[in-house]
Amino acid sequence: MKKLFSLILFAFLSLALQGFTHAAENSSSDQAKAMVKKAIAYYKANGKDKTFEAVNDTAGPFNERDLYVVAYDLTGTVVAHGANKKLIGKNIIDLKDSDGVMIMKEQLLAAKGKNAGWVNYKWPHPLTKEMTQKSMYNEIVDDVMFASGVYK
Repeated sequence: MKKLFSLILFAFLSLALQGFTHAAENSSSDQAKAMVKKAIAYYKANGKDKTFEAVNDTAGPFNERDLYVVAYDLTGTVVAHGANKKLIGKNIIDLKDSDGVMIMKEQLLAAKGKNAGWVNYKWPHPLTKEMTQKSMYNEIVDDVMFASGVYK
């Protein structure tokens, strides 16, 4: 009986810890916003070239767990990307998620509206690769929009 109880307890704790580990991987909205603020401060201190290089570095200061920075010009072209270098140089102004959300257009509108803003859409989670609801914080400085988001 003790052995059965121990096995059940072990199984329960294992499942609980798996859930905790997965939850711990997901960043918070405050962390995403702070990451954008950090990128903007870096940009103001170091200029575009060094900032874009740092954003593109997957082991750099703008890439943690599921959190990374993306930089766009104001036409919707990706100029730096912390998770997918294949997107750099591509204009994604007409990109839609599976629900028809015009991702880039919405991000630019949100950022231009109050010089900062959040947009919700579906996007593949960088760690699990599953299509997930994402909320992206966007802020414009000069002619660059910096963004970082959290997976729900």
